[in-house]
Amino acid sequence: MFGAQLPSVPASAVPDDVYLLDVREDDEWAAGHAPAAHHLPMTELPARIAEVPDDREVAVICRSGGRSGQVVGYLLRNGWDQVRNVEGGMGDWAAAGRPVVTDDGQPGRVV
Repeated sequence: MFGAQLPSVPASAVPDDVYLLDVREDDEWAAGHAPAAHHLPMTELPARIAEVPDDREVAVICRSGGRSGQVVGYLLRNGWDQVRNVEGGMGDWAAAGRPVVTDDGQPGRVV
């Protein structure tokens, strides 16, 4: 499996001060996301790659870890070296008891 070769971090162990990059689609983000996450849909990454910091640790998250794994690989190939895939994505994030909110701060859900 390709994911085993990528740097990764369990959802329960993502540091609070990491740049958390959520690469899910707009409807998934709107339903619920981590409070401090930055939203950048995977399909928009090539055009918006400059928005991703390259001078600090970045953790990439999606729903289950597949899309974020692809983004981690892309960023690694493009010069980012402090990037990790969040294992299990938002599903594992929520299961670990980490907060999931909507844009207005209300409780969110993972779709």
